[in-house]
Amino acid sequence: MGIGELLLLAVGLSMDAFAVSVCKGLCLHRVEFRHSAICGAWFGCFQAAMPLIGFFLGALFAQAIESFDHWVAFVLLALIGANMLREAFSKDEPEECPVEADFSAKTMLVMAVATSIDALAVGISLAMAGDVNILAASALIGVTTFCLSAAGVKVGSIFGSRFEKKAEAAGGCILVFLGVKILLEHLGVWG
Repeated sequence: MGIGELLLLAVGLSMDAFAVSVCKGLCLHRVEFRHSAICGAWFGCFQAAMPLIGFFLGALFAQAIESFDHWVAFVLLALIGANMLREAFSKDEPEECPVEADFSAKTMLVMAVATSIDALAVGISLAMAGDVNILAASALIGVTTFCLSAAGVKVGSIFGSRFEKKAEAAGGCILVFLGVKILLEHLGVWG
């Protein structure tokens, strides 16, 4: 997996955290640097750690499923991406302030875990895909998520909820695309 694909993956995975950060920004009367730093740090660290955990879990049973590992990677990425697309196109109207402007460790921990579960599954997919420097991939995912989450707080305070659904849809499309690409590469159709 090349740097371009890893960057696309990082952006796709960070869209949930970006959307939550936008919601956090919506709920603030005045955005301070610490708000952006808190969101960036929590979401970035969890998004970096989860692919590592998933990769090592996936590596434990990678040899047992080597003959169909590309299908596992495809299905996991496609399901995560499809779920993000489903959420993006749902008719649920967001509340005025859908996420409480609470930056406590307890609240941020719950949100960081919730937005990074898909990164755990992607880590398993990366173990199946092979030829991935997981440390570099996790670092790139973490840094990308940090930057987008920190910016999301400010974007939320300025633009409101207009970008939340679009970010979710873009992330879903990226993950589905990467799953299809992995499958096609293993089937010898791509690259």
